[in-house]
Amino acid sequence: MKDKLAGINSIMEALKNKRKIYRILVQEGQHSGRLRNLLEEAERRGIYVKFLPKTELDKTYKDGNHQGIIAQVDAFDYADVENILYRAAEKKDPPFILILDGIEDPQNFGSIIRTAECAGVHGIIIPQHGSCPVTETVRKVSAGAAEHMLIAQETNLSQVIDYLKKQNLWVVGADMAAEKNYFQAEWPEAVALVIGNEGKGIRNLVKKNCDFCVNIPMKGNIASLNAAVAAGLVMYEIRRNREL
Repeated sequence: MKDKLAGINSIMEALKNKRKIYRILVQEGQHSGRLRNLLEEAERRGIYVKFLPKTELDKTYKDGNHQGIIAQVDAFDYADVENILYRAAEKKDPPFILILDGIEDPQNFGSIIRTAECAGVHGIIIPQHGSCPVTETVRKVSAGAAEHMLIAQETNLSQVIDYLKKQNLWVVGADMAAEKNYFQAEWPEAVALVIGNEGKGIRNLVKKNCDFCVNIPMKGNIASLNAAVAAGLVMYEIRRNREL
């Protein structure tokens, strides 16, 4: 199967990551320096490039703004949990993993991937059902981060959590009802952070398998944060503690 990538950032990161690209379609009249750099790299790689009117690109990519450039690429290649743990070991880091329990919005998922990559997360685990997969929109919103992030798609998150615990990771859930807030937590070195569904939060069975949960203190009139924002706050608190 093949996917489409849109936007200079996403396509450039796919090139850097040596992902298979079959062809690149460029809107006529585009002349930016970043585009020239991208096309020079595509030429070095022997990738077919074609210039088309904007109307033709609009027909080819109907999932939002293509930003004047589209690439046809292989479908996203999912990793497995062992790949993620191996990446951490390879970097000689305590594992830092993100588990997304039912994130459904591709905009949220793409934003979370982007923040996770910046925060040094070694990989993301998502359920196979009831969750947004890595779609063209997710890859575009991630601004290229999805091309570098290991993402595993698993059928049973509770079993995955049990396995991670056996690998000496602590599993911590972000939950509004938790008694302790994420500033007060004593963050372990090897950690898997669980972020729940945008509306329902973490499922009860998954929550029961967490070692502990933390909340994000809310002082305004709105009772909850966007899932991507909440994930970003807690990921960077973990990052801050790892730098101490």
